[in-house]
Amino acid sequence: MHRLLFALDPETAHERTLGLLASWSERGPLLEVPARFLRVEDPRLRVEALGLAFPNPLGLAAGMDKDAKALGAWWALGFGFAEVGTLTPKAQEGNPRPRLFRLVEDHALINRMGFNNGGAEEAARRLKRFRERGLAFPVGVNLGKNRDTPLEGAAEDYLRALRVLEPYGDYFVLNVSSPNTPGLRTLQEGPFLDELLHRLRPATRKPLLLKLAPDLTPEALDQVVALAQKHRLEGLVAVNTTTGREGLQSPLAREAGGLSGRPLKGRALEVLRHLAGAEGLTLVSVGGVEDARDVWERLRLGARLVQVYTGFVYGGPLFPHRVLRDLLRLMEAEGVENLQELWPTP
Repeated sequence: MHRLLFALDPETAHERTLGLLASWSERGPLLEVPARFLRVEDPRLRVEALGLAFPNPLGLAAGMDKDAKALGAWWALGFGFAEVGTLTPKAQEGNPRPRLFRLVEDHALINRMGFNNGGAEEAARRLKRFRERGLAFPVGVNLGKNRDTPLEGAAEDYLRALRVLEPYGDYFVLNVSSPNTPGLRTLQEGPFLDELLHRLRPATRKPLLLKLAPDLTPEALDQVVALAQKHRLEGLVAVNTTTGREGLQSPLAREAGGLSGRPLKGRALEVLRHLAGAEGLTLVSVGGVEDARDVWERLRLGARLVQVYTGFVYGGPLFPHRVLRDLLRLMEAEGVENLQELWPTP
């Protein structure tokens, strides 16, 4: 099945897969029975972060399930949490197709989706139904601005989306780093970010995080950390896709958009090392995660949670089960009884 999907256009394959998973998510016992075999339920993998309890540290990154259609399936497949979105206050179609490309030679993807989503209110209805099922599965909500909203109105867009979705998310992520919405990355700059956080922080008591671009300089990263601390944010998600194209082999490398997957691994680790030790901020690492060793390395470097997108696309539906089993073996080999041992108690 996985190979058949790779024979399709990438976005068509994504839509069909998500459709099947969305249908499966609504099936009750047909969802819960396979979950008994797919989920790796082991107390050694539990993580306390952001004031929440995560059954394991491996999460699905934003972008895979923008509209919260398949949350039950992500739980059943074994993820410890999922982040939906990016969601904007109004529905929008995103950029013209084709806008998603597989760089198989590089184990990478390029996307220029442009925040295509059905809008905050539609996602809120789905999240409400999922919450009514009572699964112990943290869900993050990634927020953005509509394409036609000018930068000076960006804060109001984030606020509108947050107000609609706030009852249903466990944590919220401000996406100010996608390269596919014109001007969005300007919001990472000091004055814009200061004003955005000034407006958004009082709007929720739930954990609020920022998602950062991998292309920021060390000085810019330090400025973001300082502002996140100033406004009492709970964490940082590092990193988003990159506009860089160094060392790629695929003929599709010239396509515009954000690059994810294996080529992003080195930069994601550099950013994580730079951010490690930022006082009061929980780090969520994403970018180039392909196996348990990648997860283990990031946890050892200080990330409390690790997300995957492209690695899951290439790794297939058994990816979470395989990674978590292997992670337990790595922990045993290192003499680590549970993941909480990796981080000092605050």
